[in-house]
Amino acid sequence: MFSTKLTQLLNIKYPIIQGGMAGVSDSALVSAVSNAGGLGVIGSGFLPPDWLEQEIKKTKSLTDKPFGVNLLMQNPKVAELIKVVIKQKIPVVFTGGGNPLALFPYLKKVGIKIIPVVSLVRLAKKMEQNGADAVVMEGLESGGHIGKITTMVLIPQAKKAIQKIPLIAAGGIYDGKTTAAVFLLGADGVQMGTRFLASKECQIHENYKKAVLEASDENIVVVARFTGHPVRAIENELTKRVQKLEEKNPFPEELSADKFSSSKIANGNISQAPLLCGLCAGGISEIKSCKEIIEGIIKDSTKIMKETAEKL
Repeated sequence: MFSTKLTQLLNIKYPIIQGGMAGVSDSALVSAVSNAGGLGVIGSGFLPPDWLEQEIKKTKSLTDKPFGVNLLMQNPKVAELIKVVIKQKIPVVFTGGGNPLALFPYLKKVGIKIIPVVSLVRLAKKMEQNGADAVVMEGLESGGHIGKITTMVLIPQAKKAIQKIPLIAAGGIYDGKTTAAVFLLGADGVQMGTRFLASKECQIHENYKKAVLEASDENIVVVARFTGHPVRAIENELTKRVQKLEEKNPFPEELSADKFSSSKIANGNISQAPLLCGLCAGGISEIKSCKEIIEGIIKDSTKIMKETAEKL
């Protein structure tokens, strides 16, 4: 049931992509997801080229399965990161946070697959027309930088708009039920970030993981709308300070984009760190291994889709 256009494109067992979370998706998490049959993705964020090259090499030493790299288009050194990706012969690149079309010729020339993350159906269609190998449609339920439209609305409309390439759903997906739901809406695969925050292999601080498990729909907030790049995170002193800043109607330049580019925590103090997190955290109550997460989702979603087909 879960051999899809996406698994065939990426040569993976299951159509589950781990979101490329900056400061979170390092070699330990990426290799664990790939070894479990999904596709791990290194999140480069605003990190420098030498860091990316080191993480790619570490990941290669931990898995012989395919994995990808996520490039943030706001990174001023993205051209140098592209050189690292090409040199290291990464099979697939995900892009976010800006227009990636300028990168297409360089990646396609060396056979690297390109999968942009977009939040509008119009942009998904444009990516397909310009040669993207697949697209991630990300709803506003996701953590980190978000769009304005829900996953449930985006996926069926995107399915009608793009005809040839795989459609990957993201935003609010964390278990068998939510995975089955987006497959029934037309997705060929799913991308999950928040669920993998609460995994054994994720290297974030244990206090961050605890915050994810304790989060609810009421304390996961959106801040920094005035910058043009709104961010969803768990409420803490940092988000409250940004909300106070927003009340003064500031200029976008008063809050740099890299302020929310990493969730590294010093000395376990989660009050001042950007705890990027999706709304689905309210449904996550247990830390599991990546293998347990992926196999559990596949088992449960297969059962649900079978039962749904029988009812129809």
